[in-house]
Amino acid sequence: MTRARSETVEADDGGRLWATRSGPGAPLVLCHGGPGLWDMFADVAELLADVTPVVRWDQRGCGRSERCAGPWTSERFVADLDAVRRHFGLERMALLGHSWGAQLALSYALAHPRRVSALVYVSGTGIGPDADWYPAFVARFLARLRDDPERRARWQELTDLPHRTEDEDRERAVLQWSAEFEDRERASAHARRMADPWFGINDACNKALNEEGKRIWGTPELSAACALLDVPVLIVDGARDIRPRSAVDSLERSLPRVRRVILPEAGHMPWVEDPKGFREAVTAAVR
Repeated sequence: MTRARSETVEADDGGRLWATRSGPGAPLVLCHGGPGLWDMFADVAELLADVTPVVRWDQRGCGRSERCAGPWTSERFVADLDAVRRHFGLERMALLGHSWGAQLALSYALAHPRRVSALVYVSGTGIGPDADWYPAFVARFLARLRDDPERRARWQELTDLPHRTEDEDRERAVLQWSAEFEDRERASAHARRMADPWFGINDACNKALNEEGKRIWGTPELSAACALLDVPVLIVDGARDIRPRSAVDSLERSLPRVRRVILPEAGHMPWVEDPKGFREAVTAAVR
């Protein structure tokens, strides 16, 4: 695979975003999860290397992008994604969003449907209120940690600290992310890879966007907007995701042009636990 070169994207308000493009041709633009994290899609870029070039980028104030004071709103992040589109000279683009990034990619498609050729919505939580999935997610997360009492105790100890060092933040994240994988024997190794390199979680961004989501998602207006979205959408779920997949049913029902693929043995990062199934699904959506 051609080595990608890092580039700086300047948003319309002067914010500077890290981005990279893997090769020539019409790319698939990837939107990472979080909020407050960074692009972890190196494996996806490699997996799709002979299918499509990809554009990867770090969202505002996160990862390799310029540290800033926000603003932390989905409207601002949609504008940043549009700056990425313009920077790479794309009239229209295929989008793939994962987790929070799936919500961002959907928000972009709703705001700019004519600029989106296809949307791949991976491991999102649908368009309903948090009550549709969050309590069950927490219960399943804690159940996963209870399977390993030492890990659970250490995660709780780190969570309860009033202040954490960077190393403690990283350790807590690895413990937490390890619960996302169905393959329990390899879960810790997968989680450590997610944290390498480590750029630090933008907690202010995470808190603000999660609070905004509580006001936006679950409204009749959002469902009505999805019903008018004239963009082909592929929903990809890992059946073993600890976020209940039923939360995405309302989105599937609302979209007029939608297909859904459920990968039975995968968790929240389906390209890690079922790379073949993930590749086949995405390939069908972007070719």
